Amino acid sequence: MQGQQQQAYDRGITIFSPDGRLYQVEYAREAVKRGTASIGVRASDGVALIVDKPVRSPLVEQDSVEKLHKVDDHVGIASAGHVADARRLIDFARRDAQVERLRYEQAIGVETLTKDVTDHIQQFTQIGGARPFGVALLVGGLDDGQPRLFETDPSGTPYEWQAIAIGSDREEIQSSLEAEYDPEIELAEAVELGLQALGSVQEEPLDPAGVGAATVDAESEQYIQLTNEEIEAALPE
Repeated sequence: MQGQQQQAYDRGITIFSPDGRLYQVEYAREAVKRGTASIGVRASDGVALIVDKPVRSPLVEQDSVEKLHKVDDHVGIASAGHVADARRLIDFARRDAQVERLRYEQAIGVETLTKDVTDHIQQFTQIGGARPFGVALLVGGLDDGQPRLFETDPSGTPYEWQAIAIGSDREEIQSSLEAEYDPEIELAEAVELGLQALGSVQEEPLDPAGVGAATVDAESEQYIQLTNEEIEAALPE
């Protein structure tokens, strides 16, 4: 009987277990942990997003591995977890940003965008016959010229960070970030810090072709994805 009750809590996203847990949300968090790492670092003059894109086969076109996404001119998103789930949320975020521009003729705030996305995520923890999104996002951008960096959780909770890692090896990468992060860090140094933290959990030196990086610069207020040559120049020696 106890096993049948446990199975009911596992399958029912809208049912709390007796100890107040939603098992499907916890399983979604486990799916995020199985995804390759993504890192966000907030600098004094922008936000850097770093992602691990391991080369699984020499036949794979690296540009088809989507972990970095431009949402608006001033906002970028990195993901960890199920890529297909991430694409759905990215599409939602892009529509939300465009509606803001069309309706109010202004760029959407990073915090507003993040909370709209997490409200959408949260709905899938209360709907029968659906499942939570098995992905976490890092939303980085500018609010009135000020760099902001947020994390979304499969439960639909937003968190703001100075520097954060999601996906596999999160604890080790986060420890590296906590040891090295400086609030006054500049954007170029933030990219180097993110790459250094990612490299700290890799057995082999980082391959620029297997890493993605993007920045949102406070001066230009533009999301820019770095080339392999720029990433190689920023790699720790």
